Amino acid sequence: MVNTPRSARHGALLLGTVAVLGLLTSCGDGTDVHSDPPVSAPGTAAPARETTKSPPPAAASSGTAAPAPSRATASPGGAATTAPPGTATAASRAGTPAAPGKRCHTGELRASVGRGDPGAGQENFPVVLTNTSARTCTLHGYPGAAFVSSSGAQLGPDPRRAPGSPTTVTLRPGQSAWAGLSFSNPGISEAKTATPAALLVTPPDEHDPLRAAWTGGQVPVSGNSSTVRLTVLSPGTGP
Repeated sequence: MVNTPRSARHGALLLGTVAVLGLLTSCGDGTDVHSDPPVSAPGTAAPARETTKSPPPAAASSGTAAPAPSRATASPGGAATTAPPGTATAASRAGTPAAPGKRCHTGELRASVGRGDPGAGQENFPVVLTNTSARTCTLHGYPGAAFVSSSGAQLGPDPRRAPGSPTTVTLRPGQSAWAGLSFSNPGISEAKTATPAALLVTPPDEHDPLRAAWTGGQVPVSGNSSTVRLTVLSPGTGP
C-alpha cells in the first residue's frame, strides 16, 4: 500500500471540485440550451381577456325607467320635427271643433205672424220665431201650430206638415226663422170658417207654446179643402 501525503490528497480533491463546478456553470448559462416552444392542446381556447364595459345609457341602477322616445310629427313644410315626450302636438292643442249651440227653448223665443201674401186661391202667412235670449241657439224642422179663440178653445184641427227637408237654423240673439202657413181661401173652397183670436206656435222639440196675435181674418176649420199646412223652418222673417 502506497501512502500518499495528506497535502497531495487535499490538492486532488480541490481540483476535482473545481472541475465539477465548471461543468455545472457551462450547462446553466442558457446560451447553448434551446427550449421547446409551448404546445397548444387541440380544442382548447385561448385564455379569456377580461375587459371593463360601461353600462348602456338606458340601464339605470336606481330602477327608474328610461325616458320614452320622442314623437316625430310632420311640419307644414313636410319636414319632420320632434316633440319632447309628453308635449301636446298642435293638432291635440287645437282640439275638436266647438259643438253647435243647443236648441232654442220656448222661453228664449217670441212668435209672430207676418203679413199675408195671397195667390192662386191660397192664403199664405209667415210664422216667425225670433231669438230673444242672449245666447245663440238652433231650430230644426217644423213648428207646431193651432188656431184658438179668445177663450183659448182650439179652432179646427192641427195644421199638417207640407213636404220638405228639415234643416237646422242657427239663431244668434235677435235673429229669426220662419215657416210658411197656408190654406185655401174659404170664399173659394166653401169650407166652414172661424175667426181666431190667436195662433199658438210651439217651437220644434218643445212642449210649451207661444201665443201670437192673429189678424188674418177667417180661416177654414172644417169641410172641403179646410186643411191648413206648415212648412219647415228657414232663416229670416219670410219669403
